[in-house]
Amino acid sequence: MNNFSFGNLFRRPEAGAFLGLIGVLVFFVVFGSTKFLEPAGAASWLNVAANLGIVALPIGLLMIAGELDISIGAMIPAGSMMVAVLSGHYDFPIWIGMLGSILLGLVVGLINGILVVRTAVPSLIVTLGTLFAVQGLTLGFSVLVTGTTSVALTADPWAKFVFGQFLGGSFQVIIPWWFAITALFIFFIHYSPYGNWIFAMGGDKISARNAGIPTSRLTIALFVLSAVSASFVGMCQAILFNSAQVSGGMTFIFNSIISVVVGGVLLTGGFGSVIGIFLGTITFAIVNQGIYFTTFDRNWSSLIIGIMLLLAVLMNNTFRNMALAYRPKKK
Repeated sequence: MNNFSFGNLFRRPEAGAFLGLIGVLVFFVVFGSTKFLEPAGAASWLNVAANLGIVALPIGLLMIAGELDISIGAMIPAGSMMVAVLSGHYDFPIWIGMLGSILLGLVVGLINGILVVRTAVPSLIVTLGTLFAVQGLTLGFSVLVTGTTSVALTADPWAKFVFGQFLGGSFQVIIPWWFAITALFIFFIHYSPYGNWIFAMGGDKISARNAGIPTSRLTIALFVLSAVSASFVGMCQAILFNSAQVSGGMTFIFNSIISVVVGGVLLTGGFGSVIGIFLGTITFAIVNQGIYFTTFDRNWSSLIIGIMLLLAVLMNNTFRNMALAYRPKKK
């Protein structure tokens, strides 16, 4: 049995995210109040964290693998509009609209992954192109079909119950979805061979390919996962709020990247953890919403987020260097 060591804990990828979360909690308790930890206050940042977290998890995996997907900014409203147009405008059963939303994410994810693998064009450029393409298609399609950029939707009771209700009057039902998906990602990354493959791809993709890892198929699968997750969030939002709009997903691009970086994932790839991404998302959500529980002008929230990101990068780099420099003592 290994002896407990704080040094071992601080060498873990999520160490910086955990310390950052503690620091943020202390900050808002000192300069605000504990009301943001009470049920009504907690709901405000947990709702933000859940919607953002479902998108941030696959983005984090892509970044660990050395890739990036910014097309999520268009996929969220696209997934939302797909279910609203099919089941709200055309009155198809809600399950058809939901299926259409998920299939849209599948198609866009395949396009992103295949283009990155086949063309060797950086994923940032590829997904930038699909970001604007999907954004334009969503706007043009909705105006052409419905004549408007906002479509109403009334989902069946079972769909509202599973995907679009408030638990306890304040907590969105997407929160338990986020917890369940996080648990699946933890198993996938840290307890299955695929996780080691993803880390190997982020370290050196050519060496990973030479070692027999199916880098192309895994890259495509990660882009599909990212696009489908974004479509799922958009679908849940449409069902929850009984409407969909062609805009509203662009903030998820930078917010998810910030959450992932705060969670200990390196932009250069090959280092990170799912637990870190989970904690980083909570930290970002608390900073984003916690400003309302203080006397500060909310216009300062961007400054706080920027400082938090810089501190997180510095901390994560320190912990990474500690992990790489660590040499176990010989017995």
